[in-house]
Amino acid sequence: MAKPLDVVTIGRCSVDLYGQQIGSRLEDIASFAKSVGGCPANIAIGTARLGLKSALLTRVGPEQMGGFVREQLAREGVETKGVTTDPERLTALVLLAVEDEGVSPMIFYRTDCADMALCEEDVSEELIASAASIVVTGTHFSKPNTEAAQLKAIRIAKANGGKVVFDVDYRPNLWGLAGHAAGFERYVASDAVSKKLQAVLPDCDLVVGTEEEMMIAGGVDDPLEALKAIRAVSSATLVLKRGAMGCIIFEGPISSLDDGIAGRGFPIEVFNVLGAGDAFMSGLLAGWLRGKSPAECATMANACGAFAVSRLLCSPEYPTIAELDAFLAKSEVKRRLRQDEDLNHIHWATTRRPGPERLMALACDHRMQIEEIADAAGVSRDRIEDFKVLAVEAAAAVAGGEPGFGVLLDGTYGRRALFKASAHGFWIGRPVEKPGSRPLDFDQMADLGSHLTQWPLDHVIKCLCFYHPDDSADLKARQERELLRLYDAARTAGRELLVEIIAGKHGPLADDTVATIVERIYDLGIKPDWWKLEPQKSAAAWERIQGVIAAHDPYCRGIVLLGLEAPEAELAEAFQAVAAVPMVKGFAVGRTIFSDAARRWFAGEIGDKEAVDDMARRFGTLVSAWRGSREQAKAA
Repeated sequence: MAKPLDVVTIGRCSVDLYGQQIGSRLEDIASFAKSVGGCPANIAIGTARLGLKSALLTRVGPEQMGGFVREQLAREGVETKGVTTDPERLTALVLLAVEDEGVSPMIFYRTDCADMALCEEDVSEELIASAASIVVTGTHFSKPNTEAAQLKAIRIAKANGGKVVFDVDYRPNLWGLAGHAAGFERYVASDAVSKKLQAVLPDCDLVVGTEEEMMIAGGVDDPLEALKAIRAVSSATLVLKRGAMGCIIFEGPISSLDDGIAGRGFPIEVFNVLGAGDAFMSGLLAGWLRGKSPAECATMANACGAFAVSRLLCSPEYPTIAELDAFLAKSEVKRRLRQDEDLNHIHWATTRRPGPERLMALACDHRMQIEEIADAAGVSRDRIEDFKVLAVEAAAAVAGGEPGFGVLLDGTYGRRALFKASAHGFWIGRPVEKPGSRPLDFDQMADLGSHLTQWPLDHVIKCLCFYHPDDSADLKARQERELLRLYDAARTAGRELLVEIIAGKHGPLADDTVATIVERIYDLGIKPDWWKLEPQKSAAAWERIQGVIAAHDPYCRGIVLLGLEAPEAELAEAFQAVAAVPMVKGFAVGRTIFSDAARRWFAGEIGDKEAVDDMARRFGTLVSAWRGSREQAKAA
């Protein structure tokens, strides 16, 4: 009978701060990228991405870093009921840099940290018994309390038919054998450490380590002799990690390295070796726990390790099962794996934060139009910021805390409104285009990438482009160049992208007009997370658009309808027209909702409450029309 969990990993859990300047000393790093780290935490995330049901047993601090770890584990699908919050200790931190190929200095901030306070009381018998396997790690045999916790977990696992996996995970400085500056040091011989690890080996079903780790576990300064020493006390499957040479798996007696089984290797450029072993273990477990052959397990492990060394961070860079399958299906692998755009897109699309299944958004990102209303009323444009806060209040009144609602807001006049929208948990889209620009230009953003890094991670980039197939070649080239620049900036900054196309204002709108534009943008190599499109004149037009998106990007989140200041009745008809088009996920409508209220509010004819009530009524009417159209389509 299958158990609820495939694997529980036990031990280290930190927040890794990776230097973003590649080729720099750690002393020269100016900015850092944050991710969950620590061998067991990495493996829990790596195996979850490959479809295993994983859990982590560790401790984190009560501060924001501990909160980040918990939330990220949950986003990755890792069971967190084994993660204890230590009220007295801080979450461990690690600072790292990529100084040269194979040279990655790191500093461990682990003095009396939360994960090293793990104890027997933290080990839930129910959790361990519910897993097909556990992973114990070398570092957590370095202190009495963490050693006791892992030994208890081993006893429970074996009593309940679970497998015991031992990742040697040898960090000499975490055993007190090297100084703080030697975080990258891989091997320091120690009889005391070897004796401690050898006591664990007889209980293990799978032992995994590098040549240095096998030497410390075997107590011999020679990889082959160390393997023989381990085999003398353990019948476990032994996996020797050999870096760029892949791995060797030994299931029986060992007389030479030729006695092992090797999988397919992947000669790719090494960018950063940190975390590669944890990615390797994730792939190995994904095969081993599913009963695959040693050669298949080795191939999966080698492939996952290749992904890790080709990218900067640890767990955020590990492949998902869709990505791994696509990689293994390739007849030719790029040496610079991080430059494989197909794989990069699968990785992005299968690891981005969850998005709404439906989206009903109040669009108040308009700048030029609201400026005109304020100017006509003879009031200061400073009041636009206040009005946009009212628009968010109106959206919140309709949403009532339900998921699937959002707003479009700009940073020019919507700064306070953006804070309010975040507090309501809205999906948030933010424009980057200069209002009304054609050819496309960006609003006060000569350097898009630097600007976008200041945005919260969950804010979606929205870009409106007035584009028509009949445009001149020069105009199209200029627009396409800017869209490519934007797409590169979005992916580099790790932000989702919504591309809004309006074609009908600059030429006829036939059944194939928008589909042709969408296909052209895909042909450029641009794959938006969302599309925002104007209502079409026929079902055939929607069918063509949907077909193009499905053919080019099955991971696209979907389409939202724009309003173009159409009357409510006309928008209700547009909703009916797309009710049976599954790729249309909702709408983002603005002027239909806020224009009248804005004119009267700026003119002083109504107050804040009346403006909010008016916008809420109009937005609520469209929400009801949208829901009604979907219910009718479902009934039909």
